[in-house]
Amino acid sequence: MISIKRRFFTALMLAAVTVAAWAQTSDSASPSPTRENKTVAAATVPAAITAADVQELKDALAAQQQQIQQLSLQLQLAKQNWQQAQSAATDAANKAAAAQKQARQEQETVSELKSDVADLKTVSSSLSNNGMLNNGTGAPVLRNALYSLQDPIPSSNPTPEQIYNKQMESPITLRFRGINITPGGYAAAEFVKRTRALGADVSTPYNNLTPPGASQSQLSEFFGSGRQSKATVFVDGKLANVDLSSYISTDFLSAGVTSTSTQTDGYTLRLRQAWAQAKFDNGWSFLGGQTWSLVTENGVGISPDDDMGKTNDARPKTIDANYNVGFNFARQWSLRLTKSFDKVAFAFALENAQGTATTHGNANNYLFTEGGASNSFNTTATYTFNPSPDLIAKVAFDPGFGHYEIFGLYDRFANRVFPCENISSTALCGTSTTPGLANPSDAYNYSKNGGGVGASARWLFAKRLTFGLKGSGGSGIGRYAPGGLPDATVNPDGTLRLVKNLQGIGTLELKTKHVDFYSYGGAEYAERTWSIDPITGNQVGYGAPGPTKAFTNAGCYSETAPGTSTIVSGPVPGSLASCTFDTRALIEGTLGFWYRFYSGPKGRFQFGTQYSYVTRNTWVAAGREPNGIDNMVFTSFRYYLP
Repeated sequence: MISIKRRFFTALMLAAVTVAAWAQTSDSASPSPTRENKTVAAATVPAAITAADVQELKDALAAQQQQIQQLSLQLQLAKQNWQQAQSAATDAANKAAAAQKQARQEQETVSELKSDVADLKTVSSSLSNNGMLNNGTGAPVLRNALYSLQDPIPSSNPTPEQIYNKQMESPITLRFRGINITPGGYAAAEFVKRTRALGADVSTPYNNLTPPGASQSQLSEFFGSGRQSKATVFVDGKLANVDLSSYISTDFLSAGVTSTSTQTDGYTLRLRQAWAQAKFDNGWSFLGGQTWSLVTENGVGISPDDDMGKTNDARPKTIDANYNVGFNFARQWSLRLTKSFDKVAFAFALENAQGTATTHGNANNYLFTEGGASNSFNTTATYTFNPSPDLIAKVAFDPGFGHYEIFGLYDRFANRVFPCENISSTALCGTSTTPGLANPSDAYNYSKNGGGVGASARWLFAKRLTFGLKGSGGSGIGRYAPGGLPDATVNPDGTLRLVKNLQGIGTLELKTKHVDFYSYGGAEYAERTWSIDPITGNQVGYGAPGPTKAFTNAGCYSETAPGTSTIVSGPVPGSLASCTFDTRALIEGTLGFWYRFYSGPKGRFQFGTQYSYVTRNTWVAAGREPNGIDNMVFTSFRYYLP
């Protein structure tokens, strides 16, 4: 820019000098004008350019050049400012990118540290320099970490996205294509010693306690068993906003037709739980399958409980597989919808329906159960006619101290009634034209609605001592407690009549570093439910006072000779004559402990002992009130998979 200006100024100077020279040359070279032309020549000759004019032109050009230089300086300054601003913006962008990269690296470092801490908790502290464990022989062995099968090289530091459920997953969790598969279970070596025989394994049939005169009450029994050993698998996968999981649990506390304990103790696999769940990030969850009933108490909120005590477990810690009298539970088919908030959870479930009934003195004017089909059910068991599923709703509160639950249960029972089976021989009934003869076409269906409510509370003191209370009551809810008291009985006309039930249990548990102590006290009650048959005048139903042929306890104290059975060969304990023995209440007290020899990355090995005292109190009949009593001792050695 400056060189151009200089050239322009030089050209102007040359032009000015040239003009001046030309003017001087013209003055000296032109001939003298004639006299007649003097006037005209004087008029046309231009004024001469003086040195002052040239100086003025130079000054003007210098002023313009100075102005141009000032503008150039301003332009250069503006350019420098723009370059500085652009450089500052570039530096800011680079710094932001560097900060973001550093934050990402720090997050990865934190994730790796968390994973390392998890690994350190599951392995021995004797790490060699190459990150491997040494087994004492100098040969390295792989760390007991969670490996991913989809990676070519197993990684001991899984990313946080691989862990979906910290409570259920373990060091032996298998990770394959975004799905976590966690095997579980335990092997158990247990025995039970009862002072009065029940012919039962480690699951006690409380309502089968025998009366004083029964031959079984004179004999004790011992059974060793591994049948409560469990095998489980938990599968979990994570989508954008939903956790998909499934759980299956089995044991061997069932018996096939050929199962015996004489030589091989071969008993059949039993389904405990099999469910699938979709749990959304907004607090909603949907579960379907066989699981613990919604009436079963949880430890926190409302969520499915596994069978290993890993998550949300509030069941009694007993060795007895039937837990304790008064504890509400069932494992059955269910469709459940749950909404969880911060401190409150609501749930509603459709669950499988079944019923139990006990009645005496009735005519054959009703149908309440049928035998199982050979292709799907147990042919030696009976199944009720269920018109609809049971409906259960529950709300749980966790305000910060304690856990509280309230539930409601609705169930419905149905039977087939034959109204003219119990009539006088001289009376006409229904459409029959023959006195005393019923017309089966007059039969009709009858149904009865039942249900109940329950509540529970648990408190934890000093992180070690747990105290809990639970109670429930209603009509037709006997099967939701381990005693198995009747839901219903039958009226003289063949229609159903529900039995009022009460159930309750108290809990006291103490957890220490190596030993867990527990104690429970529970009771179940079935109300006396009976009426008079207007045709025969007999007492009909459950728990009637007698004395009638159907209701008397006079023979409950007298032992009888052995009898025979179509099910087993050889003599069997004789049935007691004149012994109704309808249960009024079951009461049980339990004390026990679990001692953990080892609990760590290799699993858990523990030993436990339980003592229980249980009574079966009956309704007075014919002035007699016999009771069944049993003292039971259980022991268990168990190894749990990690």
